[in-house]
Amino acid sequence: MAIKPNSQADPNPPMVYEIRIKGHLGQRWAVWFEGLTITQADNGDTLLTGPVIDQAALYGLLRKVRDLGLPLVSVKQVQSGQPDSQQ
Repeated sequence: MAIKPNSQADPNPPMVYEIRIKGHLGQRWAVWFEGLTITQADNGDTLLTGPVIDQAALYGLLRKVRDLGLPLVSVKQVQSGQPDSQQ
């Protein structure tokens, strides 16, 4: 569902999303979340950030969050290459 950027120019690049959940997830969950970057925030939240190919893939990722039983705090689309702290 999440994809790695292609080195060739893509006329329709995937959107980059930031999914914030309550609770900390370790880096071992990166494989389950298909390579999204996992960042633990100081306030106890976890940020899952990365490109998502389409809305169906996004819903699949949100289903995985639900299956973990962790509260979903927010989902937002971010500009590709923009650091999370600037949002």
